[in-house]
Amino acid sequence: MSATKAYHHGDLRRALLASAVDAIAESGPAALSLRDLARRAGVSHAAPAHHFGDKAGLLTALAAQGFDLLAEELRQSGTDLLEAGVGYVRFAVRHRAHFEVMFAPGLYRRDLPEVTAARDRATAALREAIARNPDASASDPQATRLATWSIVHGFATLWLSGALPAEVGTDPETAARNVIPLLFR
Repeated sequence: MSATKAYHHGDLRRALLASAVDAIAESGPAALSLRDLARRAGVSHAAPAHHFGDKAGLLTALAAQGFDLLAEELRQSGTDLLEAGVGYVRFAVRHRAHFEVMFAPGLYRRDLPEVTAARDRATAALREAIARNPDASASDPQATRLATWSIVHGFATLWLSGALPAEVGTDPETAARNVIPLLFR
């Protein structure tokens, strides 16, 4: 009998997803490799493929996780549209790796039920905030939803890319609170 014990990882799926978040933060989603994730997690190079199949499978799981995190952030923001918009920006800043993957659908299998359900939960949370805001009422609810999403997503993307002017400040939530209300003027 060998004196070497078999390596056992308590929750490899979660560890691989966390490693993917770290790797994406360092190099972006395009540079992600399953072999690097295995090294980071201290497991064999075959272990990530066992759990996710391939890179797209891993990014699909990360996207679904991201949409669930976004839905939770929006729910915690309450039903006030401004707070939901700030929550969206907060999510993008705190979960940048998820955000980058979620909105690059060519990287993952966007039509799988786990992704669709998570995306629907996030969309429902944003719709609820819009529906409860009298300033957001419009004759075309779909256009209102698209305008709302566009402004908060655009702001978050510009913030993350460093494209906003310095006078916007250094706090994304404060800056978002100044920009989002312009949607309803």
